[in-house]
Amino acid sequence: MTLDQQLQDLVQNAPQDGTTPAAVAAIAPALKEIAQQLRHLQYYILQTLEQQWVMTTLNHRTQSEAQKNVVYAFANLKDATTNPLAKDPQIAAFPVPVTHILFQMVAMTGVDSIIFFEVPGNLNAGTEVTRANLQALIQLFLQQSRGGSPLPPDLA
Repeated sequence: MTLDQQLQDLVQNAPQDGTTPAAVAAIAPALKEIAQQLRHLQYYILQTLEQQWVMTTLNHRTQSEAQKNVVYAFANLKDATTNPLAKDPQIAAFPVPVTHILFQMVAMTGVDSIIFFEVPGNLNAGTEVTRANLQALIQLFLQQSRGGSPLPPDLA
C-alpha cells in the first residue's frame, strides 16, 4: 500500500460517528510528512496475543531517574524475531503500515517514542519519532487548516 492508500484506509476505517473520519483526514498530512522521512511502507511491531503493542522502558545512561517508553518498529520480520522480547511465546511480530503506526502513537499516551529500525540487520541505530514532535506537527497542520491563527476566533 502506498502512503496515500494507507491514509485513505485510516479514514475509511475510522468510526463513522460524523466527526472521526474528518479528524483523521485533517491530521493525515502530518502523518504523511513524517512517514515520507522513513524508509519503509510497513514495519513489524511486537504485539501480545491480545494485540497490545509491546513497550520497552529505556533508562538514561547518566540520569537514572530519566526514563522513556518506546515501541520498536522493525524493517523486517527477521529483525523483529531476533529481539529478546520476541522469545516470549505470548508475543508475535505483525506487519503494520507506517501511517497506522504513527496514528496509533497519537492515541497511546504511555508511549514516548517509536524507534524505527530502518536498515535490515542493523539494530544498533534507529530513527526516533517522538510523540511530542508528532503532536506538535499535527497541531501545526490543524492550525494551518483553520486559517493559520492559533488564537481562538472569539478572543476580543
